[in-house]
Amino acid sequence: MVEHIKKSHNKSLLLYHMVYPVRYRRKVFTEAVTLSLREICAEISTRYDIHYVEIGTDADHVHFMIQSVPMLKVKDIVQITKSLTAREIFRRHKEVKKFLWGGSFWSSGYYATTVGQYGNENVIREYVQKQGQQ
Repeated sequence: MVEHIKKSHNKSLLLYHMVYPVRYRRKVFTEAVTLSLREICAEISTRYDIHYVEIGTDADHVHFMIQSVPMLKVKDIVQITKSLTAREIFRRHKEVKKFLWGGSFWSSGYYATTVGQYGNENVIREYVQKQGQQ
């Protein structure tokens, strides 16, 4: 279970389910790219108050369960995650650029919801874990 984040003036438990599609819905998430994505997200977690509770990849999109603090807007979480992961994936996996000729890794859109309104944490966690499996 996810724990509350305690800061000097607040305590919060904010969980988001976010989905980011790859540009042109290209199928770029191989095992190697997925592993890199997980490593990059772990690095982001050390620098920002963004904690990737679960990451589930399908061939052309990613589901995240993210915990963050109230000071970060959803837009900021999306921007930080998309920009840093795209830059690093392009750097680590040159072959991905062949599929994404425009220089953008992620589509401009995204889906975001809070966990709990339409499904509890365990339902969303299971759903994210099963991404890409038949």
